[in-house]
Amino acid sequence: MCMVVYFGYHALQGENGVMTLLSLERSIASVQIELATAKSEEERLAHHVALLRPQSLDRDMLDEQVRLVLNLTHPDEIVIFWDEDRLTSTY
Repeated sequence: MCMVVYFGYHALQGENGVMTLLSLERSIASVQIELATAKSEEERLAHHVALLRPQSLDRDMLDEQVRLVLNLTHPDEIVIFWDEDRLTSTY
């Protein structure tokens, strides 16, 4: 009886037990979600970098970055920056 209790306890709670397995599966699921988030962010940034390459320079993207970084516009212009990340994260 003692051996059954001993092996039963270690099968559930031990280093390689069922509870450890469930904990590892939860950790893996959490890390996979983080990986998916990081990959989508990487793809977004890669797209922005591709738009700024000399071979495919997007003049609108360049103009937007100049306005954002240097804070310069023509006197007769009104600039409204649209933060898409902020809008999607609040809903």
